[in-house]
Amino acid sequence: MIRKFFTILAAVSAIFSAPALANGNIALESEIFVERITKTAGKPAVVLERPTSLIPGDRLVFVVSYKNTSPTPATDVVITNPIPAAVRFQETLDGSEQVSVDGGKNWARLEDLRIALDDGRFRPASPADVTHIRWVILEDITNGDEGKLTFRGVVK
Repeated sequence: MIRKFFTILAAVSAIFSAPALANGNIALESEIFVERITKTAGKPAVVLERPTSLIPGDRLVFVVSYKNTSPTPATDVVITNPIPAAVRFQETLDGSEQVSVDGGKNWARLEDLRIALDDGRFRPASPADVTHIRWVILEDITNGDEGKLTFRGVVK
């Protein structure tokens, strides 16, 4: 059990030692939080904490912050983030993402993707199939403009 915990924590942490990728002059910072339920004044409250330990079933929140550090506007920005192998993708907060279920070769909305079965048939892709997530930001991002992209996952 302890070995599995360290393997999960290492796998999830490793994804953030190699940050998300973006084109142009966009600086990125990636953070991960574990969602915990605590009691405040006797009522349940959701808190986000930096993970010190993770176990299967823990709910994670990934935050990718971006900022244009260039004097020129960044156009057609694409920010791509792999999903750690130890995490099952769940959702984004705004639904504007595209996902890949084949290591980043093909992209679409999750509901539009299919998985090939051994018998030649196809099944709808599910969140558990997602290997990468990306956002395409069509608006110009001018100098100093910044934003945050968030997605959720569950430790496998």
